[in-house]
Amino acid sequence: MIVDDEPAIRRLLRNTLERAGYAVVDANDAREAMLRAVADEPDAILLDLGLPDADGLGLIPLLRAKGDALILVVSARDATDEKVAALDLGAEDYVTKPFDTQELLARLRAALRHRGVSEATQHVVRRGDLVIDLDRRLVQRAGEDVHLTRKEYDVLAVLARHIGRVVTHDRIIATAWTGDDDPRIEYLRIVVRNLRQKLEAPAPVGSVIANELGVGYRLRPDG
Repeated sequence: MIVDDEPAIRRLLRNTLERAGYAVVDANDAREAMLRAVADEPDAILLDLGLPDADGLGLIPLLRAKGDALILVVSARDATDEKVAALDLGAEDYVTKPFDTQELLARLRAALRHRGVSEATQHVVRRGDLVIDLDRRLVQRAGEDVHLTRKEYDVLAVLARHIGRVVTHDRIIATAWTGDDDPRIEYLRIVVRNLRQKLEAPAPVGSVIANELGVGYRLRPDG
């Protein structure tokens, strides 16, 4: 379902999605979006935040309460606090207008690919030749063990459970830092830098962990 008050954007998204094989419904405001969410039970919702009758941020928890559709925000708002708020409220991803349609489709495919896989049941995560066994706390690349510190593993595990999705700094810190640990974002950056070096060695093939500037990190789903 597309939720956007701009007819040109709805047409662009509808044409793009239908060419990719998706069945599409759309809504031009929050009221219609709520009605369609119940009537059509969409698998995914592309949600603009600047709606004429409501702020899209407030609509996110309401839509989530109506069903299990994943939500991708597609908005011209590019402030970091808006992105963080949307993700913390339950959006799977955030794409800023103007957007590349192929990137948007890739984000949607990644989100749909991993929907329905709960944190509790996703025991082994594979990303190219990288294997993360969450039960055994084991990480391997190309069949060789990758030796991580406890904190490096804890951060990687958070990202692995949400592979392909942005995880905010606050959520990573809240999950990976406990007790008397110092949860400063500067320390998180150091941990991620060390992870990149270990996961990409001995031959870097592009960043395994993507940085969403000012928002958080994403474990890329494809090798």
